[in-house]
Amino acid sequence: MSPKHIEDMYDAVIVGAGAAGLSAALGTLRSVEIRGLLDAGIEPKILVISKLQPLRSHTGSAEGGIAASLGNVEADDWHWHYYDTVKGGDWLVDQDAARLLAQYAPQTVINLERDGVAFSRTDDGHIAQRRFGGHTRDFGGEPVRRAAYAADRVGHQILHTLWQQCVAAGVEFAEEWYVTDLALDADRSRVAGVVAYDTHTGDVHAIHARNVLLATGGAGRLFHTTSNSWDLTGDGMALALAAGLQLEDIEFVQFHPTGLAHTGILLSEAARAEGGVLRNADGEAFMATYAPEHRDLAARDVVSRSIMTEVDAGRGVADPKDPNGPKDCVWLDMTGIDKDHMEAVLPQVVETIRKYASIDPATDWVPIKPTAHYTMGGIPIDTEGRVYRWSRDESGNTGRNVVEGLFAAGECSCVSVHGANRLGGNSLLDACLFGNRAGLSMAARIAEHPTADPAGDEIGQADDEAYTALDAAATARKDEVTALLSRDDGADGEIADDNPYQVLADLGRVMERAVAVRCSADTIATALDTLQDEFRPRTNALHAHSDMAAFNQEITAIWESRHLVALAEAVLKASDARHESRGSLTRLDYPARDDERFLAHSMSDRDGILWQPVHIVDYPPKARAY
Repeated sequence: MSPKHIEDMYDAVIVGAGAAGLSAALGTLRSVEIRGLLDAGIEPKILVISKLQPLRSHTGSAEGGIAASLGNVEADDWHWHYYDTVKGGDWLVDQDAARLLAQYAPQTVINLERDGVAFSRTDDGHIAQRRFGGHTRDFGGEPVRRAAYAADRVGHQILHTLWQQCVAAGVEFAEEWYVTDLALDADRSRVAGVVAYDTHTGDVHAIHARNVLLATGGAGRLFHTTSNSWDLTGDGMALALAAGLQLEDIEFVQFHPTGLAHTGILLSEAARAEGGVLRNADGEAFMATYAPEHRDLAARDVVSRSIMTEVDAGRGVADPKDPNGPKDCVWLDMTGIDKDHMEAVLPQVVETIRKYASIDPATDWVPIKPTAHYTMGGIPIDTEGRVYRWSRDESGNTGRNVVEGLFAAGECSCVSVHGANRLGGNSLLDACLFGNRAGLSMAARIAEHPTADPAGDEIGQADDEAYTALDAAATARKDEVTALLSRDDGADGEIADDNPYQVLADLGRVMERAVAVRCSADTIATALDTLQDEFRPRTNALHAHSDMAAFNQEITAIWESRHLVALAEAVLKASDARHESRGSLTRLDYPARDDERFLAHSMSDRDGILWQPVHIVDYPPKARAY
């Protein structure tokens, strides 16, 4: 669907239609404030923009579960979930936010069920739950069954349900539109709208809005081996950087331990929760050495590092499809799981292994290696979803400066509930819970000055200047599209062979060598030099190979490649600045965690990095072990 017309002004524009964006839309429309406007005959103007048809959003690929202390299978407590989240994030978690995450998780899951999510069931009809890595009872004790699931397709269920509810509520979508610019006023204190490119027609639109919410997902395509779909190119984060805003903790990228060898396709943590065991080339169940209590269900960063340690020690295996290739994998042994049970609760995992590895997990061990999976850092937000800038003045005073009308939610944002490493099951929860909270916060702003209110305030001079800047940005994008579509013939009359897809493939390999699971000052410096000397010139020189504007995917791919190069630089510089190992960031040259110097969030922008203290409320830092 595309909007029948573009309004002069929207109350809210939501960019992204995964779990976070759709939850925000529903949170807005279901709020008391918006219902009050509707009762008064005032209909808010809200638009959801997505570069994909919403049902293709990456949320649909989430497999294992959504965490909540429902206690349906065994006793649980939200305080335990809260503690596990803080510990899992290696104490780089803002505990006020993590407390909200754990406390309202059961309500979030129950509301999803009421909206139509078909969770798997216990024999007595309750929502079924399974174990997931890092989730425990009694503040770090035995593993607990906390992840509510729908076989191994819970993301698919949640995405379809939220989309159906949005359609039923009359949400207006602009599908397959790509947002190219985020417009703020001159001092970056207020949002003015976005510039969007309609891929169906090739038209560029300046979309004025009093509120904008970014929910564009992660940036897994920074890496060659990734579980992320092709569309996760960090667009929202790159838009924030380009607008002069910051990214928080962008150095922390999670590698999921069990990516199917050399495809990156995710084999859900549920496979280990149901009894799968990791084994090295000698057949040894090696996680007993690294995490004796939790073994294969330790936190993801712990398991990924353990796998790479086995590989580095010469105990890795080759992918059976390439027996003479590098021994950079280990085995996932699922043969101990009852075949019928495996088919019932892990249908997608089984199908993936059979289709892409040509083996049967009921009888054969499966080759796996860590795959880039989740971006813990992102656009800094508070617990109401409001985007802010962290600042320090000449006197040393620090504080959060909220950007009026700008919100974010989901993986592109950082409310810092994941810290340095996200626990499995907390991503869907974060997207739905804080997406909803951002929608409620946005609704309160809409109710103050709805665009359709005839008694509303006139546009002030500052607003007018910001909207003028937005229109200028749209004009510049139109000119850029014209330039990208122009043939750039060389002396031999042939169009240059380089293209954004090759750039992305090459960038992924560079980033994998630099910061995949482990890094050092040397690997980071080499990658930064390559970005500056090779990738920036390449992306700046890219042109489309067709002069047709409509349905020309190469245009958006060029912008995506530029976004990822900008993000790669931010990730590398933030990784270089943090002289410690914490969570998903393993510095070979700084192997210890350093709470004295780095118990702080990195706040990166184009000018450098500031450090913001972590919010410690209930759980002081201590040694982290599983």
